[in-house]
Amino acid sequence: MILDIKVNAVKLFLKFCYFSFLILLLACKSDNSKNKLPEEKATEEAIKEKSSTKTILVFGDSLTAGYGLDDVNDAFPAIIQTKIDSLSLGYTVINSGLSGETTAGGKNRISWVLNQKIEVFILELGANDGLRGVPLSETRKNLQAIIDAVLAKNSTTKIILAGMQLPPNMGQEYSTEFKTIFPELAKQNELYLIPFLLQDVGGIPELNQEDGIHPTSKGQKIVANNVWAVLEPIIKK
Repeated sequence: MILDIKVNAVKLFLKFCYFSFLILLLACKSDNSKNKLPEEKATEEAIKEKSSTKTILVFGDSLTAGYGLDDVNDAFPAIIQTKIDSLSLGYTVINSGLSGETTAGGKNRISWVLNQKIEVFILELGANDGLRGVPLSETRKNLQAIIDAVLAKNSTTKIILAGMQLPPNMGQEYSTEFKTIFPELAKQNELYLIPFLLQDVGGIPELNQEDGIHPTSKGQKIVANNVWAVLEPIIKK
């Protein structure tokens, strides 16, 4: 009988130890978030914040890609990202510029870039069409196809169309008609319009590289301001 009492006492003691350990383990688990290092908390918050940001996609050619610049961060999409970050607006700018891109090339690759959700789509194409003398009807048709593809993917995406102009050596009639494509498409599709992307930059030697076409880093800052004047009211709503 004495042996039975001792066995029962041992069992009770073991049960007490088990439950005590279980309670201690649960307490430590629930307190784990409080004991995290500041660096761990900051990392988690940064990941959460990044995943919740909205997307602005700039779809363009070498002007967007930052052709000829030493640092891609000198291109206007990156400059706009800096402006957005300074205002904590919660948007991520994606540079989808491709040097040499035409409206036909853009039409062919648009489905690929639409694999992600896009809140604001900035369309900067057409300059290479004009410089190559592409028929204006084709440029207009391709731009419309890109616009249609974006809206078909998400009808709530806000589209900003970047207007472009050509140097006078392309011929007065061609240059004039080319210039009208952008405001006409913007009106027809109810888009936002940047009247002239290279306003206060185009034709000014000190703001362009040696080719006279692509802006320097200083010129890109002005281009960024031209874009920002239209973009800022949209993303601040």
